[in-house]
Amino acid sequence: MAGTISELLQDLRRAGLPCTADEPLSRHTTFRIGGPAAVFCRPQTIPELTRTLEFCRARGVRIYLLGNGSNVLFADAGFPGAVICLTDLTQPTRFTPAGADRVTVRAGAGRSLAALCREVCAQGLTGLEFAYGIPGTVGGAVYMNAGAYGGEIKGVIESAACLDEALRLTCLPAADLALGYRTSVFETRPWCILEASFTLTRDPGGPGAVSARMEDYMARRRAKQPLDLPSAGSTFKRPAGCYAGQLIEECGLRGFRVGGAAVSEKHCGFVVNTGGATCADVLRLTDEVRRIVLEKTGHTLEREIRVVQ
Repeated sequence: MAGTISELLQDLRRAGLPCTADEPLSRHTTFRIGGPAAVFCRPQTIPELTRTLEFCRARGVRIYLLGNGSNVLFADAGFPGAVICLTDLTQPTRFTPAGADRVTVRAGAGRSLAALCREVCAQGLTGLEFAYGIPGTVGGAVYMNAGAYGGEIKGVIESAACLDEALRLTCLPAADLALGYRTSVFETRPWCILEASFTLTRDPGGPGAVSARMEDYMARRRAKQPLDLPSAGSTFKRPAGCYAGQLIEECGLRGFRVGGAAVSEKHCGFVVNTGGATCADVLRLTDEVRRIVLEKTGHTLEREIRVVQ
């Protein structure tokens, strides 16, 4: 594999494609955890992305597509292939009237949700307020069907443009995205999301009304979530009929820790990096939390964070 990685780096550099070797993945995740990626690529354009993918496939190198790293836990040993970060694929957001008070909004996969929410707010468009404060990208939000406060991507998305397994440009309508609770069709297909289109509505109250709702959601986040410590957001999926954080608290696990990883004192649904936490710490902690919750409540907790090893 060492020879293959070396050859891939040579291919990428000869083609002038942005890449580095042994890049610490802790720099690119909100958990601030993860060893080095053998190859780390950051394409600036879709043609650069396509060429990068072609080189990786030609060399048989394993690929991981990364957004803002807000729901990912990389192994301490790192990633032995190529991590391709899409956060620079941020072509300008486009707004197209879609009849009456509706507008189609197209945003690049690398655009941060916060930036997109501010853009649509300035246009007086409602529908994405729930996403303000989710620390991910448009592509990651579609991949995970991100949601909060009763809203989710499924409720506003119109379509998603992507590169399929043959690197052909494909556009999938919302009905074909298989959006469910923190999942989508992209979980099972090696396709790369390039852009998403959303159908939003003009708010009669204009930008001020939209902004007020966004700030209300953000204030709730600040009050309830441990935003002062690195984490990957909600650590566990919500079990049917209850909340993971509530179950964890009822089991007396507030503040429970393994190494540098701990159940948040502020919100038991979050595992936080209190300093120097490793992937192994987080996995041991979450395994123990799951064991205790199952034993005491009968509920099985499923990790929401993606563990990449």
